[in-house]
Amino acid sequence: MTPLTSYNMKDKVAFITGAANGIGRAAAMAFAQNGAHVMAIDTNTDAGTLTVAKIQEAGGSAHFLKCDVSNSADVKYAVTKTVSIYGQLNYAFNNAGIEGAQAMTPDCSEENWDKVISVNLKGVWLCMKYQIPHMLKQGGGTIVNCSSIAGIVGFSGITAYVASKHGVIGLTKTAALEYAKNNIRVNAICPGVIQTPMIERFTHGEAQLRSQLVSGEPIGRIGQPEEVAAATLWLCSDQSSFITGHPLVIDGGWIAQ
Repeated sequence: MTPLTSYNMKDKVAFITGAANGIGRAAAMAFAQNGAHVMAIDTNTDAGTLTVAKIQEAGGSAHFLKCDVSNSADVKYAVTKTVSIYGQLNYAFNNAGIEGAQAMTPDCSEENWDKVISVNLKGVWLCMKYQIPHMLKQGGGTIVNCSSIAGIVGFSGITAYVASKHGVIGLTKTAALEYAKNNIRVNAICPGVIQTPMIERFTHGEAQLRSQLVSGEPIGRIGQPEEVAAATLWLCSDQSSFITGHPLVIDGGWIAQ
């Protein structure tokens, strides 16, 4: 897909987690289309490698690294390796996340809670923990963390997911304040219903469930990963230079109702 807007990201470096599919893959391809070198991070080696192949086929530059964002050693290695290969780290899109099992609050298992919080919330913190020191050394950078509309409002039956995504916004605001004077901007995106494998798992391929999701969208359709990627690029670009600590909602009007 041709980028909606072109940015001068030539020879800059983008670190993207959850890059194997969905929003992460769309973002990886969009950064590459705008000239950035992309480090594609995911636990899914086959799909992550495919993302890199698509970028390279289109004439872009990318590497894949297998990394579990909930594992400190993995994240530290991935960030260090990125700087080792490319010499810098300019953009970070901390996007990796899981939905976990659906259950009401008392029925959410500790195992599910721990897993979702570990990937969605701890994972974002670990990424920033190792990204920010490199950005400080080089004089700046931009970070975008992936929250959700579930980070803005509550949803019944996905307790851990909602808690994790609310937490991402808190982390984002805190880091943004801590490094506002260091030329490091930290923002979050809050996607609504987007056409991704996560949504496919949620609907189980059932047309009725998908129809219900569409009917909840004032705009009348489900969003596309490329639309979220476009917003992510803008937040990383110089065109959003006075924006930090902001959770940008990309939801077709869902939470405006």
